[in-house]
Amino acid sequence: MKKTQGFTLVEIAIVLVIIGLLLGGILKGQEMITQAKIKNVIADFSGISAAYHGYQDRYRAIPGDDPNAATRWSGATAGNGNGQVAGKYNSGTVTDESRLWWDHLRRSGFVSGNGTNQPFNAVTGMIGVQTGDAATPAVGPALKDASGNGFVGLIICSANLPDKITIAADTQMDDGSPSAGTVRGQLQTGPNPDVAASAVASYAETGTNVYMICRAL
Repeated sequence: MKKTQGFTLVEIAIVLVIIGLLLGGILKGQEMITQAKIKNVIADFSGISAAYHGYQDRYRAIPGDDPNAATRWSGATAGNGNGQVAGKYNSGTVTDESRLWWDHLRRSGFVSGNGTNQPFNAVTGMIGVQTGDAATPAVGPALKDASGNGFVGLIICSANLPDKITIAADTQMDDGSPSAGTVRGQLQTGPNPDVAASAVASYAETGTNVYMICRAL
């Protein structure tokens, strides 16, 4: 009768080492992906800000609000030139200035693509721009802090961000506080929500929380 032979301690140790290396590689890979998404989110804010200032320098107007866009480009829709970008960042109305913002920037070559559709971030959340103060009644005051001070002027918003990415992005761009500074955040209960009246008091990294952050231009 043939005797059954098991694994030696050396063989088991080798297998465990290989498993450990594989797990370490997977975890390191996941961390690298997360870091890449954080950098991508921050780059979105920087790129849109640069495009906005470039457009202003070239045309002396705000994209979306530009009253001369229709004469400058065939088929374009002009804004009313009142110095505000009317409409919500997540507007579904293509004629809102917050949607025309993207068309004007694309026609001028400052951002890629064509049309009025809002772009998406690295985690498929919507990116958009709106006027954050009470000067636009349809939008209202945006993300007030504990003292009741809301954003004034244009804001860039990026939605559907996991908590880890949100916290890192806010910390690297501003002060890490969702209710203060030039970057503020709100906890989401659904995808691509309207900008809230008040910012959340603090971030909580639970692994399931999803936030939208907005930054003043």
